[in-house]
Formats: sequence, structure tokens, C-alpha cells
Amino acid sequence: MTTRATSHFLLVLALLCLCRPAAADPQNCTRTLEGLAILAGDSPFPLRWEETSMTDGKPLVVSITEKDGALFLAFNKTHEGLWAEGPAVVCRMGAALEARIGRIRIGPAAHWILRQSMAGGSTFALSRRSAGQLQIATPGWKGDFAAKPN
Repeated sequence: MTTRATSHFLLVLALLCLCRPAAADPQNCTRTLEGLAILAGDSPFPLRWEETSMTDGKPLVVSITEKDGALFLAFNKTHEGLWAEGPAVVCRMGAALEARIGRIRIGPAAHWILRQSMAGGSTFALSRRSAGQLQIATPGWKGDFAAKPN
């Protein structure tokens, strides 16, 4: 294997390892909208967020819904379509929330490195910045978001 191929392989391997979810106390986790509002300490917790930190003029829009009795996160890139979506478990991790999507569906709007790093599932850190402001991060990407009316 060439040095360049080895470097790319190690980068992808490192990103995949970073995506493994950390252990959390099940009592601090939820799969419902009601539980999310309780964990967030914010009732009602905004269920629609629009990216404010993008540089391409095409914000990601994150929607949080409940499908078949489970939380469901959908990330859609404006004018480009699906970025990623799937059923989620949200856990309190210190001051932040962490959304874990195990059966993630990755769309064509996601950059190739993110498609590789999220292929087996992904964990998204949800950190409140201020009222109506949220930072969402996963290995290889992060963005700032503003709450939108539900």
C-alpha cells in the first residue's frame, strides 16, 4: 500500500472509531419527544433547526419527529436533499445531549468523508449555546443552528 493510500485508510479508520457511541446511563436517555423535552429541560423543545454557519448559502435543516413511537432525526440540505436520517436515542451527556442514530440512512447531499464515517451509525452532540441556538457536531463536521417554529 502506498503512503498516500495508508494515510487515507488511517483517516477513515480513525473517523469510524470516533463514531462509536459512548456508554450512557439508560435512565438519562429517551426515544420520545416527551422524554426529549424533559432531558433538555426545555418544554417544548424546538423540533426544527436551521443551520446558520454554512458557507455555501444552503443551510441544513434538522427536523426532530416521532415515527412509530420513536424519535427520528432528519437532516436535509437546502436545494440538495437528504443529508442523513434515522431513528435516534437521545441521552444526556453532562451539559449536552447526544443523539445516536444506529440505522442511519445517508443521502447524496452528505460529503463523501461523512458518508464513510457515518456508514455504521453516528453520534451527534447537541449543545445549547443560548435560547434558540444549538451546535450540532459529529466527527468530521459541526454546525450552528437556530430554532425555527414547529
